[in-house]
Amino acid sequence: MFENKKKSKSLTPIVISNLSLLLGKTKILNKIKCKIYNESIVAVLGPNGAGKSMFLKTINGLIGIESGKINFNSREINDNIRKEIALVFQKPTLLRRSVFENMQFVLEKKNKLSNLEIMKLLQRVGLDTFKDKPARLLSGGEQQRLSLARALLINPSLLLLDEPTANLDPYSLNLIEEIILDENKKGKTIILTTHDMGQAKRLAKEILFFNKGKLLEQTNAINFFKKPKTNEAQSYINGKILL
Repeated sequence: MFENKKKSKSLTPIVISNLSLLLGKTKILNKIKCKIYNESIVAVLGPNGAGKSMFLKTINGLIGIESGKINFNSREINDNIRKEIALVFQKPTLLRRSVFENMQFVLEKKNKLSNLEIMKLLQRVGLDTFKDKPARLLSGGEQQRLSLARALLINPSLLLLDEPTANLDPYSLNLIEEIILDENKKGKTIILTTHDMGQAKRLAKEILFFNKGKLLEQTNAINFFKKPKTNEAQSYINGKILL
């Protein structure tokens, strides 16, 4: 559907060095060091307040960092790089327009596709029959699927998903997971936060485990769930509250 779009230089590997973020007097991220490889699906895990969402926002350039660096294939973030990144928030932000018009608005800002191509993407997320419905009257799952469709319109090289299926209906959850896997097979690198251990096991190739603003583990997903390196990660997997 978007195969003809010319891509710029690859964004990966993404090398994050000593990344710190301070909001007020609170250290949200503390000297994060990690490396995101090409065409990976990375699940960012950890308790509430661990810094997961802020981590995604710093990668996307929405929040300025206190110190450290984020390099995209040896380049710092700029306008061209940001055009290759899409971030889907946990709570959808939709325009007071129809489903179809929400999609058209993105294309006005990014690129041009035919109405037929927009409809194909809406069909892919199960919203083609709702094209004339006000977007804000959709259910929670439908709104999140529309948000994902809008992100895919720009054919990003890097897709950032913040709790993409939290509290969604089973149909929406399953459909979004299928799209994530499909987009990864097409070559996209995907980083997602989730509290769903089952989802992390189904999707992730690699795990980043955060606690209290620190990255405690970066490891292969299978190894993480089989034998985590830290007591905190083991407690988290076992469903214990981390204090």
